[in-house]
Amino acid sequence: MTRALILGGTADASLLAAEIARAGIDAVYSYGGRTRAPADQPLPTRIGGFGGVSGLADYIRSERITHVIDATHPFAAEMSRNAVAACAETDTPLIALERAPWTRATGDNWIEIADVAAAVAALPEAPAKVFLAIGRQHIAPFAMKPQHAYTLRFVDPPEAPLPFAAEMIVSRGPFTLHSELEMMRTRGIAWIVARNSGGDGARAKFDAARMLGLPVIVISRPELPRRRRVESVNDVMQWLGHSTRLGA
Repeated sequence: MTRALILGGTADASLLAAEIARAGIDAVYSYGGRTRAPADQPLPTRIGGFGGVSGLADYIRSERITHVIDATHPFAAEMSRNAVAACAETDTPLIALERAPWTRATGDNWIEIADVAAAVAALPEAPAKVFLAIGRQHIAPFAMKPQHAYTLRFVDPPEAPLPFAAEMIVSRGPFTLHSELEMMRTRGIAWIVARNSGGDGARAKFDAARMLGLPVIVISRPELPRRRRVESVNDVMQWLGHSTRLGA
């Protein structure tokens, strides 16, 4: 009998949870615990880490998990690596639900780099207004260039003081092209730093940057161990042996 574990936290993970619930599949949805008020799910939900590879492997065994779906953020590299190792240790089938990364379109002014440290280095020395769209756990290195006027956007207000002075927006996406254009214009944004997450929910900032002719420092996805990977909820449901009414 199937008992699935969804490693979630993304819009696609929520779509999958809804489809799994409609199909009547026994499943648990797991949040990593970074968001203080996570969206409700139609499945039993747990919040918090597992305690590394051994903790996840113990959970898989104790909860009799038969299938693991990694639907975490493409930059949640540690969790994804732990899932690969724990599933190998417990001989549990694993699939990753991961949208394709964005690709450069005509008119984009992208500076593609490998990591956050390279993103800091790619910013100009002259003071500029910079929108950091990278998540609160990755902002500290930008204190190395305090001359810039930073704008940050988080789902939750930060619990600890920021490592540098910045304007902060507390808001949950998805964001529209209109709202991104307005935000960038009213704040005079000159540079954007963003991760190549893929999907539709965060694409608008790239489209807005193209329309405004702004440079975007694009952080590439981390390299992960080889695993089975699909791009749609429908593919995951078929992997689980069920059909779906979704087209994606």
